[in-house]
Amino acid sequence: MSRDDLQTLPNGGVLSRADIPVLTYADYSERLLAEIANGGRVAACFADDPGAGDELDLYALIARDRQGDLRLLRTRIGDRFASLTPRCTQLHLFEREIAEQYGAVPEGHPWLKPVRFHGSWRPGQDAWGRDTDSHPIPGDMDFYRVEGEEVHEVAVGPVHAGVIEPGHFRFQCHGEEVMHLEISLGYQHRAIERHLIGGPYPLTPFQLETAAGDTTIGHMTAWCQISEALAGVSVSSRGDRLRAVALELERLANHVGDLGAIAGDVGFLPTASYCGRLRGDYLNLTAELCGSRFGRGLVRPGGTAFDCDPALAEKLLKRLEPVERNTRGAIELMFDTPSVLARLEGTGKISVETALELGLVGVAARACDLRRDVRLNHPVGIWRDSFNPIPHEESGDVFARASIRLKEIYASLAWIRKQLRELPAGPHCTPVPP
Repeated sequence: MSRDDLQTLPNGGVLSRADIPVLTYADYSERLLAEIANGGRVAACFADDPGAGDELDLYALIARDRQGDLRLLRTRIGDRFASLTPRCTQLHLFEREIAEQYGAVPEGHPWLKPVRFHGSWRPGQDAWGRDTDSHPIPGDMDFYRVEGEEVHEVAVGPVHAGVIEPGHFRFQCHGEEVMHLEISLGYQHRAIERHLIGGPYPLTPFQLETAAGDTTIGHMTAWCQISEALAGVSVSSRGDRLRAVALELERLANHVGDLGAIAGDVGFLPTASYCGRLRGDYLNLTAELCGSRFGRGLVRPGGTAFDCDPALAEKLLKRLEPVERNTRGAIELMFDTPSVLARLEGTGKISVETALELGLVGVAARACDLRRDVRLNHPVGIWRDSFNPIPHEESGDVFARASIRLKEIYASLAWIRKQLRELPAGPHCTPVPP
């Protein structure tokens, strides 16, 4: 098989499993590493138990941002397989997840430990030789440690004062400098992925909407795009536009909340306090669309479950004005304060080489001068014809990541206003077969 024989598809494309060639593990490894060397990144790597014999199907999905497409590789593995993490760092968490889910051991993995602390999906198979009749204890694993004079360790959680899910955080500190942070999650793991198999079921939309409280629109949009592709249905133009507006409102709420959290972390309370309230203002705008501040019940296969008439669009536009004005005032106050900038500049710096090695995406990638944004590299729907300017920074530090959020806030506000003024006529939802 030549290198061009690999299965290639666009974002939102559909491919029959029977059409995916099964490579030898050696060939799979060679092809995967070659794709990464040519600028690809690992978007997903997962195993599946076909139920025939002891072997697992192993898949790797490679995103080629320059070409704007995806490549899919497939092989088979047994209870033990050679880890590729030493040669491709992007695979480290995926291989840990496969070990936890199926009890298959990636031999040579530099630090193999659980991810979410659930039992193996295959009876009697556990990658760490634990008792398969007992539920693993969350957080029971080895942690990275720094030793030396004046080095101290700070443990936070899993019960803590934040509004995020429970998590255990280990800080390795030398004086005021945080040298390393390790996070252990899984305390509220609900196995939503397992409940999706064989669906959709009546509960499926509600499970996806609550997978993460701050990404309801994002998760539901992704699932709806999968459902629409499999059903061969195109989302209505109006529904597609309303989804995008909701996605940008969700982005605004999260960016404003994150900037407030950054301000709180450096002890700048004016912005920290104000952003907490402003985040609520953006959530309330989403509630105007569907009655839920988090957007639950809005996005459904085919489009949206709620429409936005001209009166509501005008109401949203008017409410955006004071919220934007207050947002600018609160955040620019932080960026105009020298003591805040001194804390942000040069802190947590990531080089572009490290960003490429880790396969960073989103704000973290764009802060390292990588133009990685699905709306630009792998657009679907409205993003094929209309997308925000993609801001980027070069310094790779906390200041750069905060600056990206600030610029995206302004871009999203302008984009939302434009879309609300230009909502296309027609239905907000296309019928989807059951």
